[in-house]
Amino acid sequence: MDTGITRAQGNSDKKADYTINQPALYKDTEDYFKAFSADIPSKTTIEKGHGRIEKREYQLLTDLSWLEQKNEWNGLNALGCARSTIAENGEICEFTRYFITSLTNLETFADSVRKHWSIENQLHWCLDVVFREDASRARKDNSPLNLNILRKTALNLVSQAQYKRISKKRLMFRAALEPTLFLDILFDPSSVSPQK
Repeated sequence: MDTGITRAQGNSDKKADYTINQPALYKDTEDYFKAFSADIPSKTTIEKGHGRIEKREYQLLTDLSWLEQKNEWNGLNALGCARSTIAENGEICEFTRYFITSLTNLETFADSVRKHWSIENQLHWCLDVVFREDASRARKDNSPLNLNILRKTALNLVSQAQYKRISKKRLMFRAALEPTLFLDILFDPSSVSPQK
């Protein structure tokens, strides 16, 4: 069960759509998709690259007449399922994730789920390369969460700063050596320019 996705594409009060993993409905959704999977429209994609083959199957169920909790979520129009089968180095891994969504188009739903993971992967890569987050030894109490928040804040500030054409890692090193640059990044990153 993947309960980590809590991404909303927008605010339903502003007529925007959302795709959210909802742990409270996980078992009901899983049972329904297992029982009626053959009757639910699906889309399948296959990608090859980096020594692996990944097959993704997306399904979107828009008939929610059976769902008692339907009115508990504003704008809920469908339940979605995303199954991934990854073949790499002779091993096969399978993942299934379930979502609640305001979307009613299967293509749009598949795109929404796919983009979420793309964004997550890019952010994680940046945090690992720039801050070596995967090598962090912080494990006690709330320290992993606190450091993650600080790293994301710092990454956001450094990303906003436009200082010559140097990498984020190098800009952070330079800011450690130049207090005025550090303060500019910290308090007004948009003011950091190549002339400084």
